Amino acid sequence: MQKYLQHTEETEQLGAELYTALPSKCVVYLQGELGAGKTTLVRGYLRAAGYAGTVKSPTYNLVEEYTVAGQQIYHFDLYRLNDPEELEWIGINDYFNQDGVCFIEWPDKGKGFLPKPDKIISLTVQRAGRLVDIAECDEHHKNN
Repeated sequence: MQKYLQHTEETEQLGAELYTALPSKCVVYLQGELGAGKTTLVRGYLRAAGYAGTVKSPTYNLVEEYTVAGQQIYHFDLYRLNDPEELEWIGINDYFNQDGVCFIEWPDKGKGFLPKPDKIISLTVQRAGRLVDIAECDEHHKNN
C-alpha cells in the first residue's frame, strides 16, 4: 500500500490507524532518512493507544519503552549504532521474546541481530509531504 501524506497530522493519523491494525505482538521496521516522519508515526500509534506523555526519538537511548493500557510498545532507533553486536549489550532478544509491538528505526544497522519484520514502513520526503509505502511481510519472507 502506498499513500501520500501532506502534513505531520496525516502521518500521526496513519500511526493511529496502525494501532487498530497491528496485532499485540509484532515487529515493524521503519525506514526513511532523518526527518522523514518515523517518530511522528510512532507518536500517532502511541496517542491512539492512550499515551499522553512526550514521545521522542530514542536516538541516544536506543530504545524507549511504553506500557499503555496493558500493552508493551518498544520504539528503537538504531541510527547511532556502530556495530550490530552492541544490541546484545541492551539484551535485544528480551524485547522480542515478550508480547509487544516493536517499532525499529534504521533496522539495517541491526542486521543479523533483529528478527524478520511483520511490516516494513518506508517514508520518503516528497515535496512538502511524505510518501509512505507499507509492505506486509508474508510467512515465506519471515522464515527466510
